Amino acid sequence: MADEAETKQEEIGAEAAPKPAPGKADSQGIDAMLNVGLNVQIVLGQTRMPIAQLLKLSRGSIIELDKSIGQPVEVMINERLVARGDLVRLPDDRLGVSLIEIVKDYVSEE
Repeated sequence: MADEAETKQEEIGAEAAPKPAPGKADSQGIDAMLNVGLNVQIVLGQTRMPIAQLLKLSRGSIIELDKSIGQPVEVMINERLVARGDLVRLPDDRLGVSLIEIVKDYVSEE
């Protein structure tokens, strides 16, 4: 009988406790994630070279990349390709990227 009374009190307490509005708890979790910093890189191009050639590099050396002027750059977030874009000149001689393509992601089947 004491067990039954305790169970009823727990049920009453649970009913009296305010329940979060539907979707509000999810929204708070998402809001917390919106401030997480991600590593964003703009890749102009890449190349491979032997260590001997790398060691000969000095100020003024030119490294040939696999892309031509005018080809889109790659936008990488946490080392994952997410978009491509064109380099643009911003005020105060700064660079930016104008997105021209969002890369469709896939869900891997594990």
